[in-house]
This record gives sequence, C-alpha cells and structure tokens, in this order.
Amino acid sequence: MQVGHTQPTLTRSSTHRQLVQALRSKQKTSKGASAYARYLNRPAGRHLAALAFKLHLTPNGVTAVSALCSFAGIGLIALAPATAVNSVLIALLLVLGYALDSADGQLARLRGGGSFAGEWLDHVVDAVKMASLHLAVLVAWYRGYAESAAWLVVPLFYQLLAVVLFFAIILTDQMRRAHRGSASMRLAGEGNSSFLYSLAVLPTEYGVLCLAFFLWAVPPVFSIVYAVLFGINVCFVLLALPRWYREMRSYDSADTA
Repeated sequence: MQVGHTQPTLTRSSTHRQLVQALRSKQKTSKGASAYARYLNRPAGRHLAALAFKLHLTPNGVTAVSALCSFAGIGLIALAPATAVNSVLIALLLVLGYALDSADGQLARLRGGGSFAGEWLDHVVDAVKMASLHLAVLVAWYRGYAESAAWLVVPLFYQLLAVVLFFAIILTDQMRRAHRGSASMRLAGEGNSSFLYSLAVLPTEYGVLCLAFFLWAVPPVFSIVYAVLFGINVCFVLLALPRWYREMRSYDSADTA
C-alpha cells in the first residue's frame, strides 16, 4: 500500500541491512493486522522494498510486478490442471504478489513518501485481485474441480463477501482519516493490536488464503479448508460491520456536540 510521508535519509549506496532497518522504524501501525501480516508479509515486504530501492524501481513498478505475480497465479487456478507442481507454483505466486503489495508502500517511504495516484492504483489492483481470485476458483470448480455443482455457491458468495469486506475496510479507514484530520494515521498513529487478536483474525487474512492453495492438488481437502475460511469470514463480517457503523455514528455525535 503506497502510503506515508517521510523524508528520505538513505541513498542507494546504503546497505540492504541499513535499508531494512530504516523501514522497520517507519512501519505502519499493527492495529487490526493479523499475525501473518505482522510477522511474515511486512518483514518480507521490507526486504523486497530494500531490493527494489537498490534496483531503482518505482513504487508503481513494484505494484505492477505484484499484479503480474498475483494474476499469473490466479490464471493458473482457473485454467491449469490441479497438479502438485501447479499447486506450489500458484501458492508461491500469490504469496510473492502479496509481499510485493506490502513492498510498494514501503519503497514509497524510502523514496520520501507516497502519492495519491500510487495509493489509488494500489487499491484498484487489490480490488481486482480480491474479486478475480474467487472468480478463478469458481471457473475451476465449474470446469470439474469440484465433485458437486453445489460447491459452486461457495466461491460465488466468497467473492461477494470479499468485495464487501474490502470496500468496508477501505471506506472505514478513509472516514477515520477524514474525522481525525491526520495523515499520520497512515503510519503508527493508531497504536497496536494484541498478539492474541492478530492470531484470532488469521482466517480473515488474504495471505492465509494464499497459503491454502498449497492444497490445491487435493480437491477434497482444499474445498473443505476454503469453505471453512469462507464461513469464518462471514462471521467476522457480521460482527465487524455493526461495530464499524457504531464507530461512524460516534463521529456524528462528536461533530454535533
């Protein structure tokens, strides 16, 4: 995510370790983040951002590479046979694409700050990725991956849920910024969530869904794991949406007080 407004203090002659250390001190808030994001994806993104910085890549360039990896994996889901080799390739492409999605914003901070256009591009790519991943599963299951046509309802509604949740998260974040009037929320302005919370929200994490595709070559197992993740995400949305709505109502009350 291409966000942040800091001044560059490093050059391309800086070592990889120096760049990673600088990024660690400029990391976004961990509030609401899952354990996967906090301990795997963001650290991987730091190393990829440092490498991209040394290679003179732009944040938008990293976003493009992220999209290429993600959509290559999504294409394999829809069109390639569900072999063991393809399962590993799909999962690795999705995981790498997600890590690069973290790297583009971190690279922007190394270069001195993100841009509105960069953040817009990043979110649009994310939205397409979220929707097309489940659409690819739907296509694969329609082509014979699933043992029964009844399974088709799962990716269909998972796609709907993913779009609603992604929009709600982005809109809630934007309205928080507007209410508090501080761009610093883009970094560490909101504090941290507990370790237990970061574990509890793991099933809602996109990275965990990416890892599930290591099971793609075993349809009965993947189908159950995919359906369980869908069910947990439904429960999360049913709990989160009323809470976020009450938060928005509290902003109305504060503004009229």
